[in-house]
Amino acid sequence: MIMREAITKLISLVKDEYVVCANGFISRDTFNAEDRPRNFYMLGSMGQASSIGLGFAMARPDKKVVVFDGDGNLLMNLGILTMISKIKPRNLVHVVLDNECYDSTGGQPTISSHIDLAQVAEGCGIKNIIRKESGEDIAPAFKDCLQKEGPSFILLKVERDPQERVPRVNIAPPEIAKRFRNG
Repeated sequence: MIMREAITKLISLVKDEYVVCANGFISRDTFNAEDRPRNFYMLGSMGQASSIGLGFAMARPDKKVVVFDGDGNLLMNLGILTMISKIKPRNLVHVVLDNECYDSTGGQPTISSHIDLAQVAEGCGIKNIIRKESGEDIAPAFKDCLQKEGPSFILLKVERDPQERVPRVNIAPPEIAKRFRNG
């Protein structure tokens, strides 16, 4: 399954949850699949979607928060896994879409083909770990994580998208933040 298909499937399962999207194609694919006020598109800072998601989960413990992250993004901020483990936000679902490359900058390979990011998350102390290979149905596991107490970490291996990509997010960052806050 290519990343865009995985994101389209995942966002179709989200109801009133807040979704924080990593920069690059993850934000673009989510925006074009289903733009909604409760989506936060990180347009610039690589590796920070998980930190924003954790902060929002702490600020709004009454709301489920989902992070759509990439392997390259997570590798830029691996320390966030220790923070998530320490804080243990019950309302956080961290989904890592792993295509083993920095797709948004030209497809340079990451090291995730040599490191199992789910094992890293488990080693940091996160208890709810799910690992799915490309092509496996993610829907049941994702729906389960939306219902149960977190934090949850889902590693979804995906294929690099060989086709021309979808348009960029056309909402200015201040408006993205305002919509998200007012959800």
